[in-house]
Amino acid sequence: MMSGIARRLYRGEVDVDFVGRRKLWYGLSAVLLLISIAGLIVNGLNLGVEFRGGSVFSFKAPAAQIQDVRTTFADAGAHQVIVQTTNNGWRVTTESLTPEGVTNTQKTVAQKFGLPQNQVNLQVIGASWGGQVADKAITGLIVFMLAIILYLTVAFEWKMALSAVVALLHDLVITAGVYAWSGFEVTPATLLGFLTILGYSLYDAVVVFDMIKEVTAKLGTTSKMTYTQAANNALNHTLIRSLNTTLVAILPVAAILFIGTTLFGAGTLKDLSLALFVGMIVGTYSSLCVATPMLVTLKERESRYQAIARRLASQSGSGKSGGAKSVKQPVTAGAPNGVAPDAEKRKKK
Repeated sequence: MMSGIARRLYRGEVDVDFVGRRKLWYGLSAVLLLISIAGLIVNGLNLGVEFRGGSVFSFKAPAAQIQDVRTTFADAGAHQVIVQTTNNGWRVTTESLTPEGVTNTQKTVAQKFGLPQNQVNLQVIGASWGGQVADKAITGLIVFMLAIILYLTVAFEWKMALSAVVALLHDLVITAGVYAWSGFEVTPATLLGFLTILGYSLYDAVVVFDMIKEVTAKLGTTSKMTYTQAANNALNHTLIRSLNTTLVAILPVAAILFIGTTLFGAGTLKDLSLALFVGMIVGTYSSLCVATPMLVTLKERESRYQAIARRLASQSGSGKSGGAKSVKQPVTAGAPNGVAPDAEKRKKK
């Protein structure tokens, strides 16, 4: 049964009424946003030592294993231990330690790995550095959003720009909420992940909007579809592309998140991989179920599309404008009314 659905989906034979179920998607998004905001208020974000400040130890121990290093620092009384390998050996980040704690940690590490104590180097990270990183990330986010608004307004229209920005903010809040509830640390790598998912989500939305723009460009007074129906058909014809893109992109990220961090202890990658994993899923959902329905809601308020909806509703005897179930028709960019010429010929016969 599942294979049959997959084949129909791949051939474009599945017609999902995304736009017609906009109230369902709006309600689901509202619940997710409320849960995310509650997590941010109740738990807050677990900021890493880069933002709170901390101590960084570096030393050379070629024969050491990552678990041995992590256990050694824990035995020395250090917490929030992040272990990394570098070209020069090991780099271990902990919370801010007292002078006595630093000395005890250096002594424990030196004894464990047979090193002179003075070869366990220390670097102190101040919280101000993390504040600078956060400020630059916020600046980058603002510039990114303004660039998106400008590009989409010029390439498409301001209503598409508004819908895309709302979807991006939706993705950011939900991803941040996952971090708040899961307790994962927020590091500079996490901020990079947040900015990356914005680009991914935007790409998905632009693909959908481009198809909608081409399909709805020829809608006129004699059109046989409302804007809602045309947009929903266009969305269904980009569905397999969106799902394929998400699947191909998410598989390596899932491997890093679930295999790399559990089997190989790549703890430094989980901050980035979690943001990418959640953001890709939420970004695909928002481009299909948030951005497009919001765009349709805005466009159906235009008088030309209201007139089409009223005319078609009166012809079908329905009292609801634009609420008719969309009819699956072949969509060809640039074809009149968004319908392929062959389909028009069959109707005339």
